[in-house]
Amino acid sequence: MTGSLCIGIDVGGTFTDLFMVDDRTGDTFRHKLSSTPDDPHEAPVHGIREILEKAGRKPQEVRFVGLGTTVATNALLERKGAATGLITTRGFRDLLEICRQTRPHVYDLTQHRPEPLVPRRLRLEVEERVAGDGSVVRPIDLADVHRAAARLQSEGVASVAICFLNAYANPEHERQAVARLREILPGVTVSASEDLLPEFREYERLSSTVINAYLMPVMRGYLLQFQKEVQALGLAAEPVVMSSGGGVFSPDLASERPIDTLLSGPSGGISGAVYIAQMIDRPHIITFDMGGTSTDVSLIADGKVESNNCRIIDGLPIKSSAVDVHTVGAGGSSLAWLDGGGLLRVGPQSAGAKPGPACYGIGGVHPTVTDANVVLERLSQDYLLGGALRIDARRSAEAIERDIARPKGISVTEAAAAIIAISNTNIAQAIRFVSVQRGLDPADFLLVAFGGAGPLHAADIARELGMDVLVPPSPGVLCAMGVLTKDAQIDVS
Repeated sequence: MTGSLCIGIDVGGTFTDLFMVDDRTGDTFRHKLSSTPDDPHEAPVHGIREILEKAGRKPQEVRFVGLGTTVATNALLERKGAATGLITTRGFRDLLEICRQTRPHVYDLTQHRPEPLVPRRLRLEVEERVAGDGSVVRPIDLADVHRAAARLQSEGVASVAICFLNAYANPEHERQAVARLREILPGVTVSASEDLLPEFREYERLSSTVINAYLMPVMRGYLLQFQKEVQALGLAAEPVVMSSGGGVFSPDLASERPIDTLLSGPSGGISGAVYIAQMIDRPHIITFDMGGTSTDVSLIADGKVESNNCRIIDGLPIKSSAVDVHTVGAGGSSLAWLDGGGLLRVGPQSAGAKPGPACYGIGGVHPTVTDANVVLERLSQDYLLGGALRIDARRSAEAIERDIARPKGISVTEAAAAIIAISNTNIAQAIRFVSVQRGLDPADFLLVAFGGAGPLHAADIARELGMDVLVPPSPGVLCAMGVLTKDAQIDVS
């Protein structure tokens, strides 16, 4: 008898959520545990074991495991990818820094452009040239490729990006370079633009290829370890990964195309929200997913999820199909702080899962949105996660008193209320960004609030925007449930 259990997993920056359903009986099970940022595969594996034990079921009964993950996103934002080299057409090594020469923040004198993922010494050139119509102007010099590979090998790179001018029109030179590289550097991952993004727009194609190469070793190691641990549990099901575009695909493909997982977590939440909204015949919704680290909002009109083929993450353009979501640094673990002028700010810095909010008692000493909710008794004074996570309300009060209340000359309760108000304002602005700035009235949409902290803040935000609110059952694990609503999907161009 084949298994009947399906498990959806969403690995966030603070918590890992699991949703399990029995296809035969319709029984559902939910579980939530702290994420393990240092070893990201551990939390989902522990979660699978714990949810099966809680349900009294066996690993052999599982027929499907779907994983939504932020590993690639965090590696990019924290610059914790692999040492990466670049091989490109002679004369184009500095395109990665020249960019488009646009200045998105013209009047911000403190704005700094992000450092390239590949330093200049690892950006190497080879003799070759293809015209815009695909004709070969200058054949590739494979001796140049050999010398570049030897140089990158001596520098100890773990991954190489290959992007030649006009390779989208004629990829033959890139294919020859890839073949030579794999002969010389068998243990190094290679990402070629013709495999990843055979489209014109040279800078975006180069940037996307470099980001993909930068993330490949991280994602490959993570998914291999996750698959190994899942098999060790006794699960016969091959895990699949949630893509940024709203479908699922194989771990092997996710390892080759990690840029397609950069919005893996948010896409699961949107899928779950759309599924629930369809059940109550409400096609116009705005999703409000507030987790521990960030808040994601997305507008869905007529039940159709908008997609975006180019987005910028941390100043780096990425061409990859993804759900259209707007993210702000406002989560339960977002830090409250006073700027140089004494003004209260909330986020975008986050305490994450470790050291976490002060009330967790695992190293966090600065106040967060969660601490403010504890002080205002909007959260349990004793525990979260069904008793698995103890809460020390005294630590929350002490952190807010020391960092906010005393410097501002106000009470702890007033300071906590101010933290919540500012956090809500930041989220309301994000909702206006996806609605009002497109000429749409948010009051015409249903606010679907989920995530660990979404329902806690939804009423105040909806009141400010004149919206109705839907809080789905078990909103804290809706992203994990959303993984189970999607089919296999691959986005190519």
